[in-house]
Amino acid sequence: MLRPRLTEHHGINLSQEKVDFLIPFLGEDIPLCIDPFLLWKSPSQHYQSLHNLVVGAFNSLGYAYFKGEKQLTKSVLVALSECDELGLGFSSKGKGRKISKKQAEGILELFCDIPQLQQNGFRHFEIIQVLIEGISKDRISDITGSILKSYLIDYTIQQCAHLGIPTSDDIVITTLDAPKLKLKEERVSLPVNPETQEPIILVPKYWLRRGSWISSDDYIEGFLSKQVLDDNIAKPSKGEIPTFSRVNYGLVEEYLAVKERTAENCSNDPIFSPIPLLSLKRKMKALESLPPGIENKSDKIYEEIVYHVLTTTFFPHLDFAAPQSRTDSGVLIRDLIFYNNQTIDFLGEILRQYESKQLVFEIKNVSEVNREHIFQLNRYLNEHFGRFGVIVTRNPIPKRVLKNAIDLWSGQRRCIVFLTDVELSLMVDLFESKQRMPIEVLKKQYIQFTRECPS
Repeated sequence: MLRPRLTEHHGINLSQEKVDFLIPFLGEDIPLCIDPFLLWKSPSQHYQSLHNLVVGAFNSLGYAYFKGEKQLTKSVLVALSECDELGLGFSSKGKGRKISKKQAEGILELFCDIPQLQQNGFRHFEIIQVLIEGISKDRISDITGSILKSYLIDYTIQQCAHLGIPTSDDIVITTLDAPKLKLKEERVSLPVNPETQEPIILVPKYWLRRGSWISSDDYIEGFLSKQVLDDNIAKPSKGEIPTFSRVNYGLVEEYLAVKERTAENCSNDPIFSPIPLLSLKRKMKALESLPPGIENKSDKIYEEIVYHVLTTTFFPHLDFAAPQSRTDSGVLIRDLIFYNNQTIDFLGEILRQYESKQLVFEIKNVSEVNREHIFQLNRYLNEHFGRFGVIVTRNPIPKRVLKNAIDLWSGQRRCIVFLTDVELSLMVDLFESKQRMPIEVLKKQYIQFTRECPS
């Protein structure tokens, strides 16, 4: 499979929309981060208590450092700075690096340098992004996840038991004993990555954002530049911001107050967002005047339109997996791949009849599909996917080409159906009217094709 997720690996058919957690990919990070501010602003007292736990543990490390327990607190903070089990962040290999002891010391020294922290501690520890150079949103996410790891382990065990996700016993994992500020090893039962045997911890998707609500860029551009610093004050360069902010910590507290007052604007980022209807209709309007072929990058424009139409109108019945380019006999072919979540009977039949755990849509901005296009997709299906594929193209399919597809079904039980501009337009119309599901257009094409096939 292309970009397999934990659920697909175990043959569990779940759409991302239907579960409360982020379905992890195997072997790559998902570019989202835990934002502790979402816990702070949540109406759930339980989530608020988790935020208190995170900030309380972080402040306790700082107070202990201030009182002289420097080596212990530095080593603990280093250990908390990476949480690979979550599968979040921006590492292409799903494996990050911990901060150095020097960086940990710089963070903990804030409790020695800033009197307000000695007295009150942090309200939102993610503000260290503006006080220490080299600390970013994914680091905040990892520290939050590490402190809450015991809670997330219990959450993962519950979700796996409920959904039937297999787990491995006797996984040894390091967690934080927050009251004692010590790391401890626990034996737990967790799902594992089948390739690396590394444990996997699930994260509630309502905790996740692409960027943190409190961030250095927002502080610099949205607060200092626009609200505080006038032309009579020497504006610090970006490299001077940490020192400036530590010296002028009152400004930092003002910024935090602003972010708290506007907390209603902070929400989790959905894993996938369909584009607005107006944008979709504009793209379909552009399609009317788009010529077939490759001149003036018409093929690229067509791919972009098809991508948005399919990912938006098929959601939430098909989760988008990835775009992919391949070469077949010297011809560059572009595909869109979707997970077959079997959310409706039609998709379940596609899996049963054609063993298609993923659906491949081949994009052809040509005036007329020919038999070679059929054979190209057939070779691809034979290698990587099940025996079901879709060609998305501009115009109605010639009868002789349709006969090639029918012959392929008759001889090898491989099914190739077609979507044209007409079907794309119909899908957008159904998306707007909400009277039927747009994916039923694909079902209609499939039924029409199978009726042409010999019994």
